[in-house]
Amino acid sequence: MRCSLRHAGRVGTRFHPCRKFLSSSYLSTVQALSLPQELSSFEPDYRFSLQNPESTLLWLRRWMQECAKGGNLVEAFSTLRLMEPSVLDYNALLHCYLKSGRASLDELVRIFEGMKRFGPHPNVWTFNTLYNGLWKMGYLEDACYILEEMCTYKLSPSFAALDRLVKKSVRLSSYELAFRVLELMLKFDYLPSLPVLNTLISGLIKGGKIPEAYNIYSVLMNKGLIPNVYTYNAILFGLCKSGQSYTALSLFCRLRKKGFCHNVYSYTSLILGFCKEGLWEEAYRVLEQMHCEGYMPSVVTYTIIIKFLCKNKKIDDALGLFKTVGKVGCRPDLTLYNVLLHALCCCNRMSDARELVHTMQDEGLLPDHFTHSALAAGLLKAGYIRSCQNLLHKIFSGSDLVDVVTWNIYFHSLCCAGKAREALTMISNMVEKGFIPSTVTYNTILKGFCQEENIDEALEILDHFPWGETGPDLISFNTVLSAACKQRDSSIIRRVLYRMDFQGVKLDVVSMTCLVYYFCKSGKFVECFKLIEHMISDGHKPTIVTYNAILDSLCKKGLLTDAYRLFQEFKNMGVSPDTSSYNILIHASVKKADYLSVKSLFVNMCKQGLVPDAITFSSLTYGLCKECNVSTALHLEEQMLEHGVIPSISYYNTTMDAMFRMGKLWDVFLILLKMEIEGIEPNGISFKIFNRALAKGGKKQYPKAMKILDILLSKEGASFW
Repeated sequence: MRCSLRHAGRVGTRFHPCRKFLSSSYLSTVQALSLPQELSSFEPDYRFSLQNPESTLLWLRRWMQECAKGGNLVEAFSTLRLMEPSVLDYNALLHCYLKSGRASLDELVRIFEGMKRFGPHPNVWTFNTLYNGLWKMGYLEDACYILEEMCTYKLSPSFAALDRLVKKSVRLSSYELAFRVLELMLKFDYLPSLPVLNTLISGLIKGGKIPEAYNIYSVLMNKGLIPNVYTYNAILFGLCKSGQSYTALSLFCRLRKKGFCHNVYSYTSLILGFCKEGLWEEAYRVLEQMHCEGYMPSVVTYTIIIKFLCKNKKIDDALGLFKTVGKVGCRPDLTLYNVLLHALCCCNRMSDARELVHTMQDEGLLPDHFTHSALAAGLLKAGYIRSCQNLLHKIFSGSDLVDVVTWNIYFHSLCCAGKAREALTMISNMVEKGFIPSTVTYNTILKGFCQEENIDEALEILDHFPWGETGPDLISFNTVLSAACKQRDSSIIRRVLYRMDFQGVKLDVVSMTCLVYYFCKSGKFVECFKLIEHMISDGHKPTIVTYNAILDSLCKKGLLTDAYRLFQEFKNMGVSPDTSSYNILIHASVKKADYLSVKSLFVNMCKQGLVPDAITFSSLTYGLCKECNVSTALHLEEQMLEHGVIPSISYYNTTMDAMFRMGKLWDVFLILLKMEIEGIEPNGISFKIFNRALAKGGKKQYPKAMKILDILLSKEGASFW
């Protein structure tokens, strides 16, 4: 670790008035030492003869100290002028002044700078006196500066002084200052106590300074400090949290070889890291190792695994693991139920969600507002707007203590239903009754207006919302900017960018990706790539979303060769194609009837470990049906289910359309029956397909069959109409 010395010119607060007063402090000192007249309040004690200079000097020192104790520095300095002061006299003055309870930081700066410039030069007692006084006054940064200055005089701060300062810094969560003090301690080979070190490392990790925390740990281990489990658990957690799971595993193994004991939290940290990076085999191996070594995984351990399984759409695996939790003697808590419940709702597995709620209640766990919020948010994400609102209405009617998060879900549901204006009116009425909206509340309304393509109103709302101290954030501006870019409204784009510049809000990767999308949609590919170059030079690494926007535009403009060339360059650009990248090229290749490329892309996609989604299968179904290969399209359903994709109404509409064109009405009838069994209702497109078949003479050719299909469609679509 670099144990750098921090001089006065590099310090930024409080004693840093040393910089501020550098040009004037010595003048103040000179003025105090060179008063043009005798002290008006100084009355010499004639018991001391001028012929007895030692007695007079003793009396002057006592008087100077009394003045300093009273906080009267002018009087103290005037008395000091009458003697030939030594560094001990200055030390006594500082000590008494600090004891007065009226000490001023600025005055302390002036005295200290005066001593440095004109003498007598500070000694070890000067530094210790100033340090102790500043430490007691709570000026920790300035106390640290004094100790650093002490080093420039080739004096060594005591361990006690540094230890007190680092402890107080850690206690006040001033981790950067504690890090500075620790650097100073290491310069003199002082080692902090384990409780202080553990708190410092935890604080740095919470603040995202994981490399610094690991660096401190490594240096201290090399200097002979013996850590405890709390020390290295914090490091393991920090490394795993920052995507360095294998580094954490290496540290874990080294510690075990050295004889250090691990606990449940050590293993849980590794599981967190591996799950976060999608390394499931390693995560399960660690879980198995816990059991083998006699460590019982906690409910937190299982919650982490299940949470990341759900995040990666491995719902069945999550449910399977959940069922084993109780069997191994670990009782699931409400948090675990809420995580799983939210995931089930988001994946439209409502029957499983209902069963889970019943299980939770059977276990004696009562749903809390997180449960309700998870359920409502899941219903909304799955597209069940009405069900979401009905649930929230029950929550509102049953409790007056509904938090802003739950209300935000309700406002979002209104916006999803095209009722952004109603949501805005409701918020205004609630604010009058004491409701305090969050920034998320206002951003939800902004998004609602943008989805309804009322961008002018959204920008007006952005300007007139009572945002409070936080003000509109980057998400607020990006919401309006994204909508303006999609509509290619250059006027609104300029207004948003001007407002961001005025507010001092800098564009991020999302903002620039929106602009890339705008240039692509406008066919301005030269400007688009110039913006990409600017992003990179400005330190913003374009994401796969950025490149997918370009890829999509190239395909839609018919520039498929250029799109493939860009796709091949992804690795050189430091990004990996995702499922969306493959979907864009598969869809474009299907439209070009380039089925050889489609097959190659699909195989390559699976080799890369990417999971095909509903859009992938929708494109494949469209291509097969376009070639009248309906039987193969129907076999795709098995593959969809294998990949956890539930066939949607879009899939059935595509196959039905092909069947109508081929005159396979019996197959259409079977598809409609299957849809009814699966609970999938026909939508507007379904009826358009049927009406088109009627218009093309289907009713004359197959009158009875078309009548049956009409009855069946009308029955299934009753709720639609």
